[in-house]
Amino acid sequence: MGLETATLEQVYAELQSSVKGLKEDEAGRRLAQYGLNRPVAKKERSIPVQIISRFANPLVVVLLIIAGFSLFFGERVNAIFVLAMAVLSVFLSFIQEFRATREAEKLSALVHTTATVVRNGKPKEIKVTEIVPGDVVELYAGDSIPADLRLITSKDLFVNQSSLTGESLPVEKAAADPQTNTAYLGSAVVSGTGLGLVVKTGINTKFGELASAITNASPPTSFDRGIRDFTWLMIRFMIVFVIFIFAVNVLLKGNIVEAFLFSLAVAVGLTPEMMPMLVTVNLSNGAIAMAKKEVIVKRLSSIQNFGAMDILCTDKTGTLTLDKVVLEKYCDTGGRDDHSVLVMAYINSHYQTGLKNLLDKAILKHEKILTKEYQKIDEVPFDYERKLMSVVIEHDGSHRLIAKGAPEEIFARCDRYELDGRVQPIHPDILVKLKNEYDALSADGFRVLALAYKDVAKSQTVFAGTDERELVLKGYLAFLDPPKPSAKEAVVALKKLGIELKVLTGDNELVTRKIAAEIELECKGLVSAINIDRADDRALAELVKNNTLFVRLTPLQKERIIRALQADRHTVGFLGDGVNDGAALKVADVGISVNNAADIAKESADIILLRKSLRALKDGVLEGRRTFGNIIKYIKMGASSNFGNMLSMTGASLFLPFLPMLPVQILLNNFLYDLSQIAIPTDAVDREYTVKPRPWNIGLIRNFMVIIGPVSSLFDFLTFGVMLFIFRAAPPLFHTGWFLESLTTQTLVIYVIRTGKVPFLESWPSRFLMLTSVLIVALGFGLVWSPLGGPLGFVAPPGLYFSLLALMVVAYLCLVQLVKVWFIRKFGYD
Repeated sequence: MGLETATLEQVYAELQSSVKGLKEDEAGRRLAQYGLNRPVAKKERSIPVQIISRFANPLVVVLLIIAGFSLFFGERVNAIFVLAMAVLSVFLSFIQEFRATREAEKLSALVHTTATVVRNGKPKEIKVTEIVPGDVVELYAGDSIPADLRLITSKDLFVNQSSLTGESLPVEKAAADPQTNTAYLGSAVVSGTGLGLVVKTGINTKFGELASAITNASPPTSFDRGIRDFTWLMIRFMIVFVIFIFAVNVLLKGNIVEAFLFSLAVAVGLTPEMMPMLVTVNLSNGAIAMAKKEVIVKRLSSIQNFGAMDILCTDKTGTLTLDKVVLEKYCDTGGRDDHSVLVMAYINSHYQTGLKNLLDKAILKHEKILTKEYQKIDEVPFDYERKLMSVVIEHDGSHRLIAKGAPEEIFARCDRYELDGRVQPIHPDILVKLKNEYDALSADGFRVLALAYKDVAKSQTVFAGTDERELVLKGYLAFLDPPKPSAKEAVVALKKLGIELKVLTGDNELVTRKIAAEIELECKGLVSAINIDRADDRALAELVKNNTLFVRLTPLQKERIIRALQADRHTVGFLGDGVNDGAALKVADVGISVNNAADIAKESADIILLRKSLRALKDGVLEGRRTFGNIIKYIKMGASSNFGNMLSMTGASLFLPFLPMLPVQILLNNFLYDLSQIAIPTDAVDREYTVKPRPWNIGLIRNFMVIIGPVSSLFDFLTFGVMLFIFRAAPPLFHTGWFLESLTTQTLVIYVIRTGKVPFLESWPSRFLMLTSVLIVALGFGLVWSPLGGPLGFVAPPGLYFSLLALMVVAYLCLVQLVKVWFIRKFGYD
């Protein structure tokens, strides 16, 4: 039996349900049977499985290979030590990421989507994950389709199903049409209303079947692209250098096995293998810090975009304004108070079942009006193309269509107007006067709706948008939605952070200008929807660049504006909470919404504000920049240090008759250095770093690497000279001397690289970072004199060595500071 062709009675029978829905106990039983309504089954791996899977990490694999080779060639102590390093690396990585993942899951649980279902014959709001087959779901504009449904009833129901079919335009659904009587999880209601019977949930839905493919097709964020570009930058350098080092050692020293083990160790030593863990921990710490400020991060990678954002596009209502709309005035076409206008508007708002927006709620809250004498015949729900809604009612034996919506849309459908009880035709000069009344209200900061009506034939019972013509203009409704007290302060704060604010609204020019003036938003210019439609891509690029306010926009126009800004190399955020904001939220680099937003807005957003305050935005941006700043510290450290080591290894391989450092020593050095970097997520970030957007800049990282890296190599070669010409060092002493110098310099240089200022005098690292770096250097020195020193190939250096080492370390840090200052002046520190 096909879902579409079966009768409703057949579908009810198969699912053992009815239009009254399920009983609570039966719903509970089915939830246990079918599981949570999630399109992708969450695979909870046990802790042992998670630990074992980490042994597939390339670093760990190489360590295990080297341990195997060491054991094969009789180096048992080395093999045991390398194996211990691999196990310790796995457990440290697991503990850090396990904690971070658990914290991220707790934060995600704070935001959930709900749906209205019929249980025990009564509507009830539940979490979408608790919906089961057999539930009856109510559908309204702005709702996400929560499961695969067979429609029971529908009224002008239009659904966006682009995530399933790729269709950009909404599709009309009709319960009586076998071709369109189904709706699927992953879609969203654009307009109209409906009632649906749940037939499939979770992984059994069409969306569930496609979920893996959709996930794979998701475009990478700018953060993902930045990490990828940096990784490939390092891999390209590493491949070239490692192959060269292997070839040189084979040709000059003749031992292929030794050269192979050495090259493997160099490959490990040159890889920033701790980067995935440190990135995850940094992002998770950032998400936790943002959650304390009531900003919930749904996608961790969006934190960097939040900090890199240089343009924030925002809807006006509820973001710049209080979102507490009050009906202030209801007047006739002459501007005089008219209670009959309120009555007609109340009937329209009371009987419409589509999108219950703030304006409808304000009308219904203003005054209680009895509606028993009015009987609803039909309605034409609101949509964002028509920008109006209509209901048809019966009263005293006659039928009347009452329309309420955007004044310009109502004007276009009216050929008459009512004043003082008389209905008269609208002439061009009269139309100017009518619009002037509307403009006067708008100029005072009111949001204005126009009200119109017409009497219709009793024989007609079904209506559509085409019936909204030849109307009689009745009057106006004026609403006040004042700016938030925090809006003016936030506009100034965002400007100081280098973020330009642009307003993208469906409201009119006069109201938008009034609000912008009240919050002291610097306005470069204003563009209306008609100009957006007329502009080609090149002209649009100029419009979005040179203007601040964009009015009377449709959802697709908002999306187009954001894409135009992105094409001009801006990182664009969008703040919105309405049904018409879903497309803009999804296409923006970082979509921001609020916890009480429409479902489609919440699901499209990357970041959710638990409180509707622009102050939370400022806090979130700063935290995003701090988080990214700490990630960049590790990347700069790893890039410059590893590049310097590549140069040193290459140079040493050319002139030394022996290996410059034993493979096990390279691995130990690299492992200890990585341990010292675990504390970076706790480090403070200079205030100067957070005052402007910070996008990825791979070119700058490359420049930093090729300039700072050779400074490290310079002191490595100085160490080579000290060991060879002052101490006449044999291989064990040479290895020990370079091991200690390399570990000390690359560990302590974090104090210089972590800040654009003078370390300690102007900027202090966190206590934990100081502790780990000092302890790691002390541990490295301690190993030389420990019982493990001999098996690891270390010997105690002479006393003079430590004096020379201290001088070299101080000189190295001072030179890096000088080069860093020059670098910042020439390239910046972004």
